[in-house]
Amino acid sequence: MSKKPIIASGARKKAVARATIKPGTGLITVNNQVIETVEPRMSRLKIQTPSFIAPEACKKFDVSVKVNGGGKNSQAEAAAQAIAKALVESDKKLEKPFLDYDRRLLVADVRQREERKPNCRGKARSKRQKSYR
Repeated sequence: MSKKPIIASGARKKAVARATIKPGTGLITVNNQVIETVEPRMSRLKIQTPSFIAPEACKKFDVSVKVNGGGKNSQAEAAAQAIAKALVESDKKLEKPFLDYDRRLLVADVRQREERKPNCRGKARSKRQKSYR
């Protein structure tokens, strides 16, 4: 294992996360905030998913994640993906456990929200109501 940090990115909808891992004690920070203080709890657990799947690998690295764009859930999924990709880059044997658990930890989900159309009164697919009387 080299001393050089490993950088990987993850994306979900409009959220983009960049994870940097370097040898350390297993500390995880998200936007310079310790993982234990991240709210809501479900987002915190989603970000920690790679460390639950490969705990021995996570204990060897300090993980720093920068996330921007999107909502809380998208940011959490993007951060988990970035962490998993960085861990797999450090140890190729982790690829199979991550793929077996959830393929989205390593492969991006490219679906985007549909753009709103003009004259549609708010939603992307809504139409003006017609009356023929």
